[in-house]
Amino acid sequence: MPRVTTTIKDHVAHVELSRPDKMNAVDPAMLEGVIEAGEALRGLSDVRAVVLSGQGNAFCAGLDVASFGVLASGDPAEIMMPRTYGPSNDYQHVSLIWKQLEMPVIAALQGVCFGAGLQIASGADIRIAAPDTRMSILEMKWGLVPDMGGMVLWPALMRADVLRRLTYTGEEFSGADAQGYGLVTEINQDPMQRALELANLIALKSPSAVRAGKALVSYAYENNAQDTLLEESRAQSSLVGTPHQLEAVMSNMQKRMPVYK
Repeated sequence: MPRVTTTIKDHVAHVELSRPDKMNAVDPAMLEGVIEAGEALRGLSDVRAVVLSGQGNAFCAGLDVASFGVLASGDPAEIMMPRTYGPSNDYQHVSLIWKQLEMPVIAALQGVCFGAGLQIASGADIRIAAPDTRMSILEMKWGLVPDMGGMVLWPALMRADVLRRLTYTGEEFSGADAQGYGLVTEINQDPMQRALELANLIALKSPSAVRAGKALVSYAYENNAQDTLLEESRAQSSLVGTPHQLEAVMSNMQKRMPVYK
C-alpha cells in the first residue's frame, strides 16, 4: 500500500499519511512518500491550498522505532550529513517541503503527533488540532535531538524558553497546550473539517495574491525591516492590474463568486 495518498478536488489537494495500522509512523518508505507528495505539488498552478492529515486515529506517531536499526547499522554521518535538497537532507526536507510550496498548507492534527510527525506538521502554514491531541518533541526519549527541520521551523513559532523546555524534557503536551505555546494555530473538535473549510476559503481568493502573501510572510521572518518594506512594494506592484486582481475587484463589486483562470 502507498505510504501517502494525494487527492485533488476544487483546487484543494488533500495529502494523507496512509499507514494507519502503524499510526502513520515514519519509516524509509513513508519518508520517501511524503517528499514525493510534496514535490509533486510544487509548481502546480491549479492547486490553491493543501490539507495535510493522517489516516486513522493519529496524525503521526513519529519515527518508526525499527528505523533506528538502519541508522545504527552503519555510520550515521554517511546517511545524515549529505545535503540532498539544497541545504537539507532527506530527513529535513520531509518537513521543509511544505514551507517551500507556493500555496498555503494546512495540517489537521488528531490522536498523536510526536517527534517526526510534529516536525512535518510544523512545516505547514497553519495547524488545526483537536484539543486532546497528544504532542511531543519526542527525540530526547531516545537520547536524540530533533533533526528533521524543527530547529528551523520552531523558532518562528515558540519562545526560546518554551522550545528549550520541550526539547530538553521530551514531555508530552496537549493540542490545547500547543496553542498556548504557538505550535498550533487553532483548536477544533473536528480538525479535518476545519482544515478543509479554511482550504476551500483560501481557494476562493486570488491565487496570485495568496501565493504572493505566503512568499511575503516567509520573507518577512527571514529578512530585516528595510528589505521587507521593499519586498512589500515589489510584491504589491506585481499584483496590481493583473487579471486575478481585477477579477477579485469585479467579483466583489458584482457580489458574485470569482472565477480565476
